[in-house]
Amino acid sequence: MKGLLIGGDRSGCGKTSITLAIASLLSRKFTVQTFKTGMDYIDPSYLTGVTRRPCRNLDSFVMSPGEIRQIFSHGCKEADFALIEGVRGLFEGAEALSDIGSTASIARALNVPVILVISARSITRSAAAIVRGFQVFAPDIKIGGVLLNNVMGPKHAKKAITAIEHYCEVPVLGAIPRMEAMELTMRHLGLVPFIERQGSGEFERRIKAVTGLIGDHVALDRLVSISGDISVDVNQNQVFSPEHEPDVTIAVAHDEAFNFYYSDLFDILPSLGAHVVKFSPVHGTFPKADGYIIGGGYPELFLKELESNARVREGILEESRNNVPVYAECGGLMYLTDSIVLKEGWENHPSDREYTMAGVFTGKTVMPAGRVVSYVEGVSSPASPVGAGVFRGHEFHYSEVVLDRNTRYAYNLSRGTGIEGTLDGALIDQTLGSYTHLHPVPSIGMIRHFVNKCRQRG
Repeated sequence: MKGLLIGGDRSGCGKTSITLAIASLLSRKFTVQTFKTGMDYIDPSYLTGVTRRPCRNLDSFVMSPGEIRQIFSHGCKEADFALIEGVRGLFEGAEALSDIGSTASIARALNVPVILVISARSITRSAAAIVRGFQVFAPDIKIGGVLLNNVMGPKHAKKAITAIEHYCEVPVLGAIPRMEAMELTMRHLGLVPFIERQGSGEFERRIKAVTGLIGDHVALDRLVSISGDISVDVNQNQVFSPEHEPDVTIAVAHDEAFNFYYSDLFDILPSLGAHVVKFSPVHGTFPKADGYIIGGGYPELFLKELESNARVREGILEESRNNVPVYAECGGLMYLTDSIVLKEGWENHPSDREYTMAGVFTGKTVMPAGRVVSYVEGVSSPASPVGAGVFRGHEFHYSEVVLDRNTRYAYNLSRGTGIEGTLDGALIDQTLGSYTHLHPVPSIGMIRHFVNKCRQRG
């Protein structure tokens, strides 16, 4: 199959909007499977919305090379074009002297050509120096072509294109003008998951606008001709192979407030013998199940609805007290505390406002607090419903969870910031709530342990 990676010279160069437009355009001719470098939820939700196939994350800090290839191969089933969106600049990652966690590491692991997005704002010949620097810095990574963004006009574009193609000997596949309309359109998309716009028609209108604005300036046929032939073995996906016949039911919170899940989770759980039932803490009913998963999201945007839906809040509390396994990440952790407090000024609140939540953990969540975005490493206690294990994950939150001083914790972090210093994974009976987000493929042993705990309850 064919494949490309869209990488950038820096954060904010426009690669997200460009990748969305290219995914939309390619989907008219191909069955496109998208991937997102890094542990992100928002961009994958948009790419999923464009292609109608679950976008999957690839990250070399969290995943081994073999796991990256398995996820890639599994995602590419029945697709004929793979499109990977990078994260930040091409070489930004977890460390200064290695490419672990970077977009470059994914290009290297999959041997896929890179289309480099350069923000050409206020530069012409210097654009060639930037491209040449990327080529020299990692000569084993193929820069197949360049897309210029934020171009001021035809003269600007001609000078930059001439310099790049002369000094770097790679084609420039498009020169996208600086467009206020495009910036406004992307700002309106904002940091809002696709699920919140699904069905309204707004997402389709925005993507159509972005595609129209960008598509006129990208040589799509030339871009396709540069794409690499990627080796994909869909039969070598041991991590997704069925291990157990379905015999246990796990309810997963999935709605506007809780939708931060890596797509692979919904393949891993069935492979481990779990029948997945989705429910909505915002406006749904509470299902009986052998275990519950409450992922991350934006519960702070739906506090009135979450507080009003007492049936789900009380149901989660009762099941937790009955030792039914419950696993919650970030937004799910917030939901399991006694309350969420929005500070004065947050979202134009005139004073502090407190909303009642599930009350599984004694304590409260306060927003906003210091912004935390980091990779996480740690060790899990055997007492937790995910069992003992060494893990790597990610955390991103803008809240502070303040729990009772006697709270037990299942995670001890060697990297990252937990609920209480290096302690994360609040634990009560068989309920675990953490700021740490785990990817289900590298953490399959912990997910398997959780499913087995649910099976013991079934």
